[in-house]
Amino acid sequence: MYTETTNSISVSVRPVFLEEQSSAADNHYFWAYHVRIENQGEITVQLRSRYWRITDGGGRVQEVRGAGVVGEQPTLNPGDSFEYTSGTPLSTPSGIMVGSY
Repeated sequence: MYTETTNSISVSVRPVFLEEQSSAADNHYFWAYHVRIENQGEITVQLRSRYWRITDGGGRVQEVRGAGVVGEQPTLNPGDSFEYTSGTPLSTPSGIMVGSY
């Protein structure tokens, strides 16, 4: 699990390789990631947009931008959290994701 806290907002990400949805013969490797966002601050915040930069093991880059996540723009009061799961295919067995909300 990877965790980072900025401005009292903690984001934890747990990647999971989905072997049953992957095929090495087709260079198709599917990864899911479970995200937990927690407001550890004293003010209410809203997740309005997200940006992900996904780089596979061969250096190929995909960028994902948009409003909210999984169709939602959750509002988090102090102490609240929001969790969701999403995924991405890669053409190599491994890669890296970096991003922001």
